[in-house]
Formats: sequence, structure tokens, C-alpha cells
Amino acid sequence: MKKLIALSLLAASATLGQTPDVNYDESKIGPLNLPDPLLLSNGRRVADAREWTTLRRPEILRLFQTHVYGKSPARPRGIKCTLLSEDKAALDGKATRKEIRILFTGKKDGPFMDLLLYIPNQTRDKVPAFLGLNFQGNHAVTTEPGIRLSQAWFRGGRGDGVTNNRATEASRGAEASRWAVRKIIDSGFALATAYYGDLEPDHPQGWKNGIRAALSRDGAQTQFKPDDWGAISAWAWGLSRALDCLEKEKRIDARKVAVMGHSRLGKTALWAGATDERFAIIISNDSGEGGAALARRNFGETTAIINRSFPHWFCDNFKQYAGKENLLPVDQHMLLALMAPRPVYVASAEEDKWADPKGEFLAAKHAEPVYRLFARAGLCVEDMPPVNTPVGDFIGYHIRTGKHDVTDYDWEQYIKFAARHFRLSH
Repeated sequence: MKKLIALSLLAASATLGQTPDVNYDESKIGPLNLPDPLLLSNGRRVADAREWTTLRRPEILRLFQTHVYGKSPARPRGIKCTLLSEDKAALDGKATRKEIRILFTGKKDGPFMDLLLYIPNQTRDKVPAFLGLNFQGNHAVTTEPGIRLSQAWFRGGRGDGVTNNRATEASRGAEASRWAVRKIIDSGFALATAYYGDLEPDHPQGWKNGIRAALSRDGAQTQFKPDDWGAISAWAWGLSRALDCLEKEKRIDARKVAVMGHSRLGKTALWAGATDERFAIIISNDSGEGGAALARRNFGETTAIINRSFPHWFCDNFKQYAGKENLLPVDQHMLLALMAPRPVYVASAEEDKWADPKGEFLAAKHAEPVYRLFARAGLCVEDMPPVNTPVGDFIGYHIRTGKHDVTDYDWEQYIKFAARHFRLSH
């Protein structure tokens, strides 16, 4: 009986996303031997911002492509952005709502992504924008009626039968609390979002019904190389395609687009910001392992756990570092450093120990030497701040009370951060 109870508890912990080997004890974390972001592969130290930009940054980007996220294809030549609907009196007249279909190959029967765009009506000038992927479909972002439930382009339906990755009528408005649409519009920002399942269903075989197969010559029979793109790279690639379309919008200032993501989509936002320097600000909300948290800290989710639970997120090369994080030629402070000199914001939640809030703060802290090359101030503090106390200049950080989620408090900080760097008056 005791054995059965133990097995039941083990199964329950797995269901809750936990494993029995997770460490939450700071005393069990050894010294951090982090790779130096300013040390070139030939052993010479980066002297200035020019050497970072031309020499070291390309090296680090290639290391992440080879060992963590994989290499993504370039923008397709035939990409098209077509207007599906437009409502100039959305949100009680405060905004213009557009639904835009992004045809990745320019073909109506080919792979596509639907972009939901809200633009404030309070000004006719170009406005900055927040851009991010959502988990349950565009119709789930707001309770406002009239947003279409688009059909999946891939065979078998959206999510390929996986319930938690399918956009359905039942999920209408389900994510409204995570997207402060009215607050964003009232602050003078546009909001653009798309369903991540439009790009790839979130399960190990999802690539067969996603863009990784659609853009491959061999389709669902593709044999991936060890450094080929994983799902996070596929989702990040989609964010860049969304930015392609925002550049064509007359009311959007495409030079002032902040990319934001939560959890696995926070990892995605960071990788999008690293690979596409058009994103002016990068925001990571509770992104944890494989996102903003240092991999070398054995706290909460680890490289071994994430590769076991989500083998499709990263390139195959990343699996060799499960339990061997010290052999990684990079760590996540170097990912944050790839944003320099652009502003980057990292957010944590006090009860979200799985994502290792301290590891997220330390990654931001260890990215500061790169920002100093550009005479940009970083966090402006030495120690992790108390809860609900935002800090930082070009590197922003806060840890708030509460759990793994996106709240109005988070959005208030992101809006203030973006408004300050975009020099908007509020």
C-alpha cells in the first residue's frame, strides 16, 4: 500500500509539472562559473561596442543557434499580409481593430498566421506597439465580440487533436486577464497578437503540422539536423513575420515595437529579440529555464527536466547538456546581452519558484558589462530588489507578489518602461 501511495504521489507531482529531483534550496547551489560574454573565442577580450557588434555578438548568436534554439530560415520571398476585417469603433470607439492574415508563402492554401491588431484612435500619428503570441487564440485575448475564430491551415485541425493547444469557441475571452488591452490602448500603444499554434502545435509531433514541415522541402518526412530549429525558434520566426506586416501598417511606428512573451512564449520573445534586431524593446515575463534564468543554477526547472518534458522546444544539440549545464558554451545572461544596446525587461513572480526568480535576476545582472560598452546603465542595483519594487534603466527587472501569470501590475511596468524609452509623455 505504501508503495502504491508513493507511486501515486509521484504521478501527481508529474501532472503538476514537478519532479522529485527539483531543488528549491539555495544552499545546494554551488559557485556559478559563467562564460564571459566579453571574451572572444580566440581568448582576446572585447575592447569596445564596435568589437562587440562586429565580433563577439555574432559568435554568441551562433553558439545559441548551434547549441540551444537551432537555426531558422530567412524570411520567405512571397510573404503577403491581407486584411480580413476592420472595425474602426472597437473597444467602445477607443480603437481600430484589424484582423490580418499573414500568408507565409503568399499562397492562400499555404501556411498562414492570423494577426489581431488594436490601434488607439486617440491620435492619428504613428504609434508604438506591443507584440506577442498568445496561447488560446486571438478570440481569447479579449471579451470583445466580433473577433473571428480562424480555421487552422494545417491538416487535422488546430493543435492536431491536442486539447490544450486548440483554439475553440469555448476559449473565447479565456486569456483576457493576461492582455490588458484597454490599459495598453489608453496609454497610446497599439497591441498586436497571434496564436502560437498557428505556427506550430505545442507537442513533440506538432512540427509535422506546423511551419517547420511546411517550409521544408521534405515536409513531414523531414529529418532534422542537430542544429535545426525547434519550436521556440519557429514561434520566434513567426514574431518576425508579424513585424514584417506591422512595418506596412501606416498607423504603426515599426521602429518602436516591443516584443513581449510569458512563460514559454517569454523564452520565444527573448529569442526573437536576439535574432531580429528590429525589435526595439524585449520583455520576458516568467520565462524561466531556457529563457531568462541561468541554466547553471540547479534551482527549479533544469536543463534535464525541460528537455525531458518538452523535447521539441529546442534543437537536438541542446539535449546533450541535460545535467551537464557547465559544458554549455553559453548561459542566459549572454542571451540577454544580445539585446544590447536595446532595452530589455525581465519579470519574475514570487511564488513561481519553478522559473527561478533569482536566476532570472542574476542573468540580467551579468548582462550589464555588455550594456556598459554602449554607456547604457543596467539594473542600477547590486542585489535582488524586494517584491513589487521595479528597478533598472536599460535593463529592467521586477519580482511581484503572486504566481506564474501575467497581471495588470506587470503590464503597468512594461508600459512605463516602454513609454520612457520611446520618450512618450503620460
